[in-house]
Order: sequence, then structure tokens, then C-alpha cells
Amino acid sequence: MILMMTFSRMTCSKTRDGAARPQSSPGRDARGARGKPAYTVGVVSDTHGKLCPEVRRLLTGVDHILHAGDIGSAAVLSELGAVAGVTAVRGNCDYEAWALSLPVTAEIELAGVRFVLTHMVRSEGDFSRKPSTELVPQVVVSGHTHLAALEWRDEVLYLNPGSAGPRRFGRPRTIALVWVFDSLGGPTNRVRAEILAVPD
Repeated sequence: MILMMTFSRMTCSKTRDGAARPQSSPGRDARGARGKPAYTVGVVSDTHGKLCPEVRRLLTGVDHILHAGDIGSAAVLSELGAVAGVTAVRGNCDYEAWALSLPVTAEIELAGVRFVLTHMVRSEGDFSRKPSTELVPQVVVSGHTHLAALEWRDEVLYLNPGSAGPRRFGRPRTIALVWVFDSLGGPTNRVRAEILAVPD
């Protein structure tokens, strides 16, 4: 499962061709400074039927995996399930019979942090306002764009891990890791996230 921790922001710049270029992040150094995280979550999206060995290697040791859709095949979920428990949603390209039982949106609480998982976030307000009986999520995970992004807005972390599948549009293959710590306070004091480029 993936975690959230006191967060130092990791951003991505864009190259001239629109590709996301992951920037250096203090995530791992800061993680060490705070001690061992309580929970680690691996976040992937847009595998489009291919899970390369380098992605599996980067996910080794996580507690849970979130897949934000455009999975591509049931085999990908089986391979991820051999690494850790998986929560997955259906993407716009997941229309075959094996994918029909997958939800379009999923909510899960991991180590006390509430995650909402969907393939596409159509507007900033999609998850920012909930009925009074429901909790506002602390982390919103989406995919679809093949462009990695990580941003805090009003104490909600919006995370797009980019594409972990075949490289397209000249963009790098990427995943994300989220660490959840036992720190007291709000989500920005408990969650740390980082986008990782997957080597070819």
C-alpha cells in the first residue's frame, strides 16, 4: 500500500516537446531524516498492456499498489498482484470483458490516509467538495495524460504518476511512490511523494 508523509514538493518541468521531466526531490533523504515510513504506496497508470521489469523492480517492497487506469490487460494486474495488493480503476481504453468489473472511481484508506483513484479528473472541483457525510480526500490519484504531475492544493495532494507503459509522445516512462508517516497533524505533515523516471 502507498503512503503519505510530511511533504516536500516534487515538481515536473516540461521540455519543448511537452514531455514531463522529473525534478530532483528531497523525498528519500527527507524520508530517512524522519525515520522509517509507516506505509509505502506504489502508484502507476497507463501501462497499456505492458509492465516492464524496471517498473516491477521500482515497486518491490511497497505495501500496496494503485493503478489509475488504462491497464491494458488482466496480465498486468496479475503481475502487479505478485508484488503487493492492488487497487485499480478502469480507464477509457479498458473496454474488454476482463475490465468491466473494475470501478471507474475507487476510494481507499491506507495507513489512515484517504485516497481517491480515478483515470481522469475533469475539473478541480471534482473531489474538492463532498456531501457533509463524506470526507474530503487527502490524496487524489489520476492518469490519462501520460504527463507526471504532483501538486498540493488546499491540503489535498493531486498526483498523476504519468505513464508506466510503452513510451509515447516523447515522454519518459514514470511511476510515483507515496510514503505515509506516523507524524501528527494534517496530510501535509504525514505524506511525502516522489515521481520516479523508469530507466529504459
